[in-house]
Order: sequence, then structure tokens, then C-alpha cells
Amino acid sequence: VHGDPTRYEQSFNTVLVQEAVRFNRLLAAMHTSLAELERALKGEVVMSSELDQMGTSMFNNQVPTLWAAKAYPSLRPLSSWTDDLVRRCEFIQNWYENDLPEAFWIAGFYFPQAFLTGTLQNYARKYQISIDTISFGFEVMKESPAEIGRPPDGVHIYGLFLEGARWGPTAHSLVDSRPKELFTDFPVVWLRPEVNRKRPTGVYMSPVYKTLTRAGTLSTTGHSTNFVIALDIPIDESHTEDYWIKRGVACFCEVIL
Repeated sequence: VHGDPTRYEQSFNTVLVQEAVRFNRLLAAMHTSLAELERALKGEVVMSSELDQMGTSMFNNQVPTLWAAKAYPSLRPLSSWTDDLVRRCEFIQNWYENDLPEAFWIAGFYFPQAFLTGTLQNYARKYQISIDTISFGFEVMKESPAEIGRPPDGVHIYGLFLEGARWGPTAHSLVDSRPKELFTDFPVVWLRPEVNRKRPTGVYMSPVYKTLTRAGTLSTTGHSTNFVIALDIPIDESHTEDYWIKRGVACFCEVIL
């Protein structure tokens, strides 16, 4: 990236380049296949089985297999998937043009695990500490993404959705969902790197998934294709952690409303 060259103390530059490469690869596949499909419909080239399947998927408002193979995990229909892709590309473009954002849209990453690793790597290089001894502490913030500033260490993330419970801003803890309320927005979270962190009491370890599937497979990088991170969310004394486990409380980067 010309405007923000790779530096040893800033791993996010590498994360940005890798994200841009992944999205560009997807966009290139979409442009090429759409042009081929248009030519096939005009009778200029033979309609292959892949192009026929692609046309059928688009007619049924489904993401074509050819695109899904190069894309991030998603359960959205094609119309919503396209809008989401535009938002993701705008997020990466704004990052490239305007430097690091004050808070990161965690749902906008193609591979969020690399972003989380980069956050830990920045902290390790800044303080000359072994990255193996560093893990995340979590703090739920009161400010909105537009109001919050850049933290001294770690990152602010937003864009998560909560299922099975909701966040109580007054109690500053998990509270029961309202009737007929399936998903709720989760506030900004400060991912704060800590050395030799011990898990605190009075928290619920909520898994964070990319999609509502709640299942994934291990990729070649050793990361799950769906699970992102386990988030410690404060709970009050009236309920134990088991109470929220039985309700299946989890956070998601993507929900279909």
C-alpha cells in the first residue's frame, strides 16, 4: 500500500493488503464470470454447465457457487449479499484512503482472525514481549463507534449481534431478551491485549461466529472457517454462567433480519 507502507511496528498494514487481495480476487472472479455469462446469453460462446448454474442461482436470488467458493462465509441471499459486499469494500477502501479507523467493523473483514493476530502482534512488538504470553482482555464500551477514540493499546470493534440475550446498558451486563426479540446489536468492545491474563469472574464466555451456522471446519491456517473468538461479557450476580449457556447466548458477525 503506497500511502501506508509496511512497517515492523504496524502489522495492520499487512492485514489491510491481505484483505484487499482477497476482495480483489473475488471481484475479479465476479467480473469475469458475469462477462462470460452475458456473452453466453448472446450466443457468442457456449453456455457451460458452470455458467448455466450461475444464471439459475442469480434468478433464484442465490449466491452462485463460483462466487461463494472465493468469498467469505455468508448465509445471505444474493441481493443482501451484494449490498454487504459493497459495504465491506467501502470499509477496506476508507481504511486505505484515510488511515486506521478509530473503531473497526469486525464483520467487514474477510478473515478477521488475521486482524486479531495483528492486534496482538502490534502489542508484542511495541513492548518487546513474547506474543505467546499475550491474550485479549475485553471491555464493553458505552460510546458509539462514531463517538469513540482510538485506544492506547488494542482496538475497538463493533458490528456484532447478540442472540439469546441482550446487553443492558444500565446494568452494564447481560440481561434477558425482550419478547419476540431474536437478535440485538452489541456495543463497541475494546479488545485490550494483556500479558499472562487470568480469566476474571462474573463473566460469560460468549463464542463469536461469522454466521448463524455455529459450526465450521479447520482451514489450512489452523483457524475455524466460522468461529472467530471467545468474548468475555459481564454478567450480574443474579445469574450464573450456566444460565446463559443453557440459553445458547452467542455473538455473530452476520445475521439475516
